[in-house]
Amino acid sequence: MGVLGIALLVLLGVIALYAVVTYNNLVTLKHNVAKAWANIEVLLKQRNDELPKLVETCKQYMRFEQETLQRVMEARAQSQMAHAAGNMAALGQAEGALRAELGRLFAVAEAYPDLKTNETFQHLQGRITQLENSIADRRELYNESVNINNVRIEQFPDAIIAGLFNFKPFQLLEFSDGEKSDVDMKKLFA
Repeated sequence: MGVLGIALLVLLGVIALYAVVTYNNLVTLKHNVAKAWANIEVLLKQRNDELPKLVETCKQYMRFEQETLQRVMEARAQSQMAHAAGNMAALGQAEGALRAELGRLFAVAEAYPDLKTNETFQHLQGRITQLENSIADRRELYNESVNINNVRIEQFPDAIIAGLFNFKPFQLLEFSDGEKSDVDMKKLFA
């Protein structure tokens, strides 16, 4: 074997090593996205478990706000359906709507002094607000993991390994515009 043969073997070894390292890095990124999503799912489930308790507590005081309570439960159902379907775009939109309805519920609750001082309501409001903040933090981590994965599988030469082993991009979890806007207090009390 001549010098050319040795150089060719070294080159093939380097290429094989690069392919193995790249493959392992892509697997790590894929699992990071799955882990970030699992962390969001835990919080979504906890929040969805708390919502019926909140609505039930509110029903005792807000006899004339049944429409508000109904919208919260409908938004919760939409979120659960989108989550079960694995439709990230629909989930983002449903989560935005649910957050907007919760904001409205908490704003309307201000008109009911007995409800505001109820310990169960205060506990649930605090718990749901805490869960919403945690979901927002985890959503940011999830979207960052998705972005890193998606950029990596599109970059050359990693795109070759990603294509050979069928690594797919993930969809970002983006909330609807309604969630980003403030609650219209005038509209609530009109």
